[in-house]
Amino acid sequence: MLRKIFYLIKSFIPRKAQISLRRVLVQKQVRKYHNIWPIYPGSETRPDYWSGWPSDKKFTFVLTHDVEHQRGYDRVLNLMKIEKELGFVSSFNFVPERDYIVESELLSKLKMNGFEVGVHGLHHDGKLFQNEKLFFERAKKINQYLLEWNAVGFRAPSMHHNLELIGNLNVEYDLSTFDTDPFEPQSDGVKTIYPFWVNGGKQNGGYVELPYTMVQDFTLFVLMKEKTIDIWKKKLDWIAEKGGMALLNVHPDYLNFENQYSLEEFPVKHYIELLEYVKSRYERKYWQALPKEVASFARSSYCDKSV
Repeated sequence: MLRKIFYLIKSFIPRKAQISLRRVLVQKQVRKYHNIWPIYPGSETRPDYWSGWPSDKKFTFVLTHDVEHQRGYDRVLNLMKIEKELGFVSSFNFVPERDYIVESELLSKLKMNGFEVGVHGLHHDGKLFQNEKLFFERAKKINQYLLEWNAVGFRAPSMHHNLELIGNLNVEYDLSTFDTDPFEPQSDGVKTIYPFWVNGGKQNGGYVELPYTMVQDFTLFVLMKEKTIDIWKKKLDWIAEKGGMALLNVHPDYLNFENQYSLEEFPVKHYIELLEYVKSRYERKYWQALPKEVASFARSSYCDKSV
């Protein structure tokens, strides 16, 4: 109910006021939830079916991006170029029906360069799971876009999630959850840093859930106003030590390519610093994979154990 009220009045609240209010709230929450964030005790417990990553890699590193608005869409290729030059690949999740047009040429360019595309809801209005009738109406269109874009992954806007309903999408994996994040509007974390299987749905009886396990960029740099990547490094080092999945969600909308801070942007150099940190500290020790590759590996691991 609180989420419904928020989205009803959100458009009437100036963006600057929204962010200011959320900053105050987050500062209080950081103190309250320090014992379960950014690390949730017990989330490192390995699933029963888990036997390790491919080629005996220590951990896996997965990069994802949600493209929120036109300004983020306009930055996609610049971000792709940075990652490619550093030897990384990622997935870009687009909102099919928002304030930008998803061009087939852009999707093709991403795929040709070894990147992945996914569907990020239908609209970005917080209503996807409001009721089943609305969900199934939108699911038909979402499945159409999945087919049209040849995409196999989904992430709901604002990290809202209903894993049972998501099973009705034609996907191999979903990205709508997190291990621990008390700052999200739907804050129930899944308390694991590993992929896990969700029974039910259209795709072979289920799909793989890939929770994000690294702090979101908006939370870290816009709401918390951090000026270093120390929290990112702390969480990454812990995940690497435990052998889990370091899955990050960075929004091109919030990256400032002139390396400046603004109301809701942070310097791209912070993201580059993280990528360089992973490359240098964990050289040849991590599996840098696309979400669809991790989902395929997790599915096969689960099925092998289930036989």
